[in-house]
Amino acid sequence: MSAAPAYGEDKGGSAGPGEPEYGHDPASGGIFSSDYKRHDDLKEMLDTNKDSLKLEAMKRIVAMIARGKNASDLFPAVVKNVACKNIEVKKLVYVYLVRYAEEQQDLALLSISTFQRGLKDPNQLIRASALRVLSSIRVPIIVPIMMLAIKEAASDMSPYVRKTAAHAIPKLYSLDSDQKDQLIEVIEKLLADKTTLVAGSVVMAFEEVCPERIDLIHKNYRKLCNLLIDVEEWGQVVIISMLTRYARTQFLSPTQNESLLEENPEKAFYGSEEDEAKGPGSEEAATTALPARKPYVMDPDHRLLLRNTKPLLQSRSAAVVMAVAQLYFHLAPKAEVGVIAKALVRLLRSHSEVQYVVLQNVATMSIKRRGMFEPYLKSFYIRSTDPTQIKILKLEVLTNLASETNIPTVLREFQTYIRSMDKDFVAATIQAIGRCATNIGRVRDTCLNGLVQLLSNRDELVVAESVVVIKKLLQMQPAQHGEIIKHLAKLTDSIQVPMARASILWLIGEYCEHVPKIAPDVLRKMAKSFTAEEDIVKLQVINLAAKLYLTNSKQTKLLTQYVLSLAKYDQNYDIRDRARFTRQLIVPSEQGGALSRHAKKLFLAPKPAPVLESSFKDRDHFQLGSLSHLLNAKATGYQELPDWPEEAPDPSVRNVEVPEWTKCSNREKRKEKEKPFYSDSEGESGPTESADSGEISRAGDSVQGEVSRLGLSPICPISSSEQSEEEGGKRKMKKRKKVTEAQGDASSSDEGSDSSSSSSESERTSETEEEQVEPASWRKKTDKAGTGSLLAHFHTGPPPPLQLLSPGSGAGRQELLHRVAGEGLAVDYTFSRQPFSGDPHMVSVHIHFSNSSDTPIKGLHVGTPKLPAGISIQEFPEIESLAPGESTTAVMGINFCDSTQAANFQLCTQTRQFYVSIQPPVGELMAPVFMSENEFKKEQGKLTGMSEITEKLTLPDGCRSDHIVVQKVTTVANLGRVPCGASDEYRFAGRTLTSGSLVLLTLDARPTGAAQLTVNSEKMVIGTMLVKDVVQALTQ
Repeated sequence: MSAAPAYGEDKGGSAGPGEPEYGHDPASGGIFSSDYKRHDDLKEMLDTNKDSLKLEAMKRIVAMIARGKNASDLFPAVVKNVACKNIEVKKLVYVYLVRYAEEQQDLALLSISTFQRGLKDPNQLIRASALRVLSSIRVPIIVPIMMLAIKEAASDMSPYVRKTAAHAIPKLYSLDSDQKDQLIEVIEKLLADKTTLVAGSVVMAFEEVCPERIDLIHKNYRKLCNLLIDVEEWGQVVIISMLTRYARTQFLSPTQNESLLEENPEKAFYGSEEDEAKGPGSEEAATTALPARKPYVMDPDHRLLLRNTKPLLQSRSAAVVMAVAQLYFHLAPKAEVGVIAKALVRLLRSHSEVQYVVLQNVATMSIKRRGMFEPYLKSFYIRSTDPTQIKILKLEVLTNLASETNIPTVLREFQTYIRSMDKDFVAATIQAIGRCATNIGRVRDTCLNGLVQLLSNRDELVVAESVVVIKKLLQMQPAQHGEIIKHLAKLTDSIQVPMARASILWLIGEYCEHVPKIAPDVLRKMAKSFTAEEDIVKLQVINLAAKLYLTNSKQTKLLTQYVLSLAKYDQNYDIRDRARFTRQLIVPSEQGGALSRHAKKLFLAPKPAPVLESSFKDRDHFQLGSLSHLLNAKATGYQELPDWPEEAPDPSVRNVEVPEWTKCSNREKRKEKEKPFYSDSEGESGPTESADSGEISRAGDSVQGEVSRLGLSPICPISSSEQSEEEGGKRKMKKRKKVTEAQGDASSSDEGSDSSSSSSESERTSETEEEQVEPASWRKKTDKAGTGSLLAHFHTGPPPPLQLLSPGSGAGRQELLHRVAGEGLAVDYTFSRQPFSGDPHMVSVHIHFSNSSDTPIKGLHVGTPKLPAGISIQEFPEIESLAPGESTTAVMGINFCDSTQAANFQLCTQTRQFYVSIQPPVGELMAPVFMSENEFKKEQGKLTGMSEITEKLTLPDGCRSDHIVVQKVTTVANLGRVPCGASDEYRFAGRTLTSGSLVLLTLDARPTGAAQLTVNSEKMVIGTMLVKDVVQALTQ
């Protein structure tokens, strides 16, 4: 026993008095305290240099996470190994980080540079994992880094990385919704991806970020339809749901003209004898009178969607089958919807959760399309092993499917269900019998008699539910069922369920003329037990008393006064109010005499019989298969199903031009072989062709097959006349050697495109000439601007002393609105780097307008901007008129809130609105500051650690002189130069315009070795972006 204290002293001392005793031995540690030295062995293994031990430790940690155990305290030990060279260890580290990066954000931020390096890893799994971890860190400060990573990953060679980029888009959007415009550009790029791995993920991102941008889907619609069969099941569900909404906006309803045959089928098709007698002139009148009676022709793209989704009804995934079923229900003609019934019935053999969702949708479908499920009536029979909610849904479907032909079978089933031990199910069955009696008149008496027999049931709940249903049925034919009302009146002594008692009292009061002797006696009994009744029963007792007072006041006057007196002092204010209201209404008085004359009309007015309807009747306005439909309430993020358009939108928006390289390569091959690429038999090569021509034919067929599979328009054979046009175009191109490659591509695509008429050819040639002339003029303008800016920077002699405070202009003019898009109005902008007079926190932007049209442009002003949070605009004064050929400049201020987010606004004239966007370089978000060398060093000492960003770079030989370095840095960033004693060191200082945070830049340009660039700023994101821009400027 004496050895124990010595062992405890060696390991850190024993427990003091009153403190818990910790077991230091590994065998006893789990007994006394599981937290003491927890996971020490794993931490030691992760700190070793052996990859095998690290791998074993990571396997154990991931296994712990899989079992649901908390391993967050290992985060510091694991995150150190993110830079491990062993690929297997690195994969498991990223698996761990994805799980805990959101919880341990501060520690994850320290390793963010490692994650950025992981984005460049040669292994696609590491690149994807790094992006996944980066998007899991929910800190707004790294939004620009995430944005950059997503853009790079969207262009990755690996489809798996591109898929991960699509998954990261909604995460970034939820973190910062102001990035929407940039994310839409990435989504547009990923939507054009041809791999099935990416399709589902990018459509999900589209649905989360910009579901209203239907125009992004037009060019990719056919491709998505054709790829659908090969996409993973999760992606199939998302794409089908999106295409359902898309089709409802782009195609006509297939059921819109089905009613024409029902109205007057003979006249619609063959005409009547009277029409024939009227002569031939009447036919023209008929055609003009009925312009809307055109036969419905389904759009080929609508048919493509239905055809490509039909095979998915055989999918093993219940979600995919349900998605296709809702698509057919919402989009297919009535004659074709029936194919989904068998697939949905097959799903009823799945788990109870799947059955519940399927039956919810079948219940909605069976109201409008009853005939679709009638052949499968027996599939909805209820088993004793079904859960209660499944039983009630099947009962709903059986009630919807009940018709005059199958009602005997359905009622026999219901008769069996009433004997069930499940009371909720029995109550639902009784309600179903009432609905069948309401919908099918010939079985109403049968159902009523059966329900009356149930009144003698031993179970009070069964009797109570029967009373409520009988009450609703009696309202339809009260005169014929006086005996049933008497029978119900006798039950007031035995039935204790409040709803049933209230229903009986309402029936007796409403039809008191049919039971004149029994009604007063029932009121007498109710008056005795009034104080002990439930509130719902008390209200009906007051109603009964009022009605009997009006019809039989001799017998019930005193009883009524007694009941109203009791109700006047009841605890429930509803009952007290009802009693006062009733007394004033039925008892004549000097003040309330006007109302009492109409008391009978108020209390004894004929009331319409209740309509027993399905609770699923109005659910079809929600998209089937959605959470909103399941809950019968609009869920967060639900997209409304659009209505069918009155007129079909232009179908040509879905046409996709064949890529130009496929046309050019095929034409060159045809020219080499001097044979047409396709023969008359659609490109099948004959047995006499050489091997080379066979290879060409096979290559062409493969390209053509791929193009058609992706929904592109096929390449048609070119005739001799088109070949001559092509040769003529090539001759023209040889003459125009000064034209750039982009212009050459544009002109060749215009000249190579086929035309259907001579007028379209002439239009196209004129457009082509304009396209060829305009870029040349643009090139001249940019050349002039470029030479001017270069000459302006080459000063002779030392720079003037004011250079410290105003270091010169930044980048030259940037285009805001091109003159073609602006219909003659061309707009450029420059950052003047002058203080804005209206607000010192705003960036001064000079807007240059020029009118190149033939008409004056009037009323130039800024429309109502839709700006991200924090960004504001000081508009320029309205320009009343800009004459043809004139130019003018206006100044506006923009507060970018120390971010590089774009300021989106509208440039408006009297007739048009143009959406434009100004995005500032990071260097324009600051103003220069003058300070001494000592002040610079003092402030720099305060901004260290995470506020300091350092980058090494190699300066080219042409960037070693003071003047060139200062010019390049001040062109990139609006900073002032700080005096420095060292000849090879350059210092610059500035403050951000909005928050006034210091930005200090130091360049150590050593004569030998790599130079070092350091930026110190509280704004880490601005510092990171500034380093990147300055390095790029200095190394070019």
